[in-house]
Amino acid sequence: MNSPTPQQAVESTPTLDAEWLRLEVLGRCLLDSRSGRAPDSDTLKQLQNLQAQVVQLRNGPFSPWRRLLRTQAPPLAMDLLACVIGPQAHPPLAWIYRDLNGGQHHHASAVLIHALLALDVDENERLHYLIRNLACGEDRLLDVSAEDVTAAIRAEPGTLSRLLQRPEVSSIPGASRVGGEARFDALVLPPDRLGLLREFSYHFKYREKVVDAWGARSSGGPVALFSGASGTGKTFAAQVLANELGWPLYRVDLASLVSKYIGETEKNLSRLFDAAHRRPVVLLFDEVDALMGKRGEIKDARDRYANMEVSYLLTRMEAHEGPCILTTNLRAQLDQAFLRRLHLVVEFPKPQAAERARLWRVLLPPRAPLAGDVDLEQLAQAVNLTGGQIRNAALYAAYLAAADDGAIQLGHIATAVWRELSKERTRLQPGDLGQLAAYLPEHLIAEATG
Repeated sequence: MNSPTPQQAVESTPTLDAEWLRLEVLGRCLLDSRSGRAPDSDTLKQLQNLQAQVVQLRNGPFSPWRRLLRTQAPPLAMDLLACVIGPQAHPPLAWIYRDLNGGQHHHASAVLIHALLALDVDENERLHYLIRNLACGEDRLLDVSAEDVTAAIRAEPGTLSRLLQRPEVSSIPGASRVGGEARFDALVLPPDRLGLLREFSYHFKYREKVVDAWGARSSGGPVALFSGASGTGKTFAAQVLANELGWPLYRVDLASLVSKYIGETEKNLSRLFDAAHRRPVVLLFDEVDALMGKRGEIKDARDRYANMEVSYLLTRMEAHEGPCILTTNLRAQLDQAFLRRLHLVVEFPKPQAAERARLWRVLLPPRAPLAGDVDLEQLAQAVNLTGGQIRNAALYAAYLAAADDGAIQLGHIATAVWRELSKERTRLQPGDLGQLAAYLPEHLIAEATG
């Protein structure tokens, strides 16, 4: 018999849905067990059926696991990789892990895997051996953050792509990847806005229950609009939601996709969404004002096509199997007809004094020495800055202090705030710094008054 071609193998490869659903059921059973509830007979039967499907999948001629492991790899190795990769491949599992980890993070750990799979002592020893083995060597599949049974275990970049036999999401035309860690507890926003963001995350956490179990119509997306002045945390909030899912965040440059030639914008958008199709990515569309602004009377063919471009964009967003987030500095300029098609609109206000104090506290380097007269509450009262401005000024002040080989002084902070404000104002006066003006270096005062 002839061996299958690579293309035939791809087409014959079964899905891994049973793997993720089995872990999801195990996770829910573990959560119930911690609350003193035993699984019912239907759940046990479902788990038994899923276990049979998993065994069949792993032993089949086109088992996806053979792309990562030797043919004779023990079942526990596949269990380990499934537990680690699961939250990235199956978002509801990430939320279950987060609950099992006490709300701290959504990654697997040796302790979590031990509890999830109900391993005995001998299996637990083999588990630790496999973790060490798969986290070393040139072809390592796992990344272990520390030598601790509670340490997070992550998949190496590209592991999921290799398992699914698809190219890694390394580039999306018209988009660039946004890196960095971001968590809900680092967001400095009013409680009601934090509540809105958490409600937006429910679309991922409970989609399977609402759509599959309750029979709701799947609306795709979801799609949200984040509105607010520059530096108020819109992009950071998008990073938070992406990290909650364990998916990469890609910022889309709409200016590079919108074309003056009729039909070209749709082609550019089509290439972008085709590249992101069925990929675990969150798409961030920055500054959508130019494309989604209010339309007056349709006077020519270009006006009609402009509306068609927006309609096409929203349609593709709704079909994308993952969050799409739009940002704007000018919500009032957006067409209400477009806004009605969004799942959520969140307004990001400028931070108040208490929030500015917290931002200074969080954004100044945590191990940097601070002069004794630096009062963050007074600093927050002195100048009304956005979170982005505080981030820039805090880092600038730290470099000034490092150059002086000393602690961060009020003079360093005053200089940093002055530099930050001068980006937006052509004429700046010392009084614009409030109480900080007293610490402004003389050469900057001379520049302003000269």
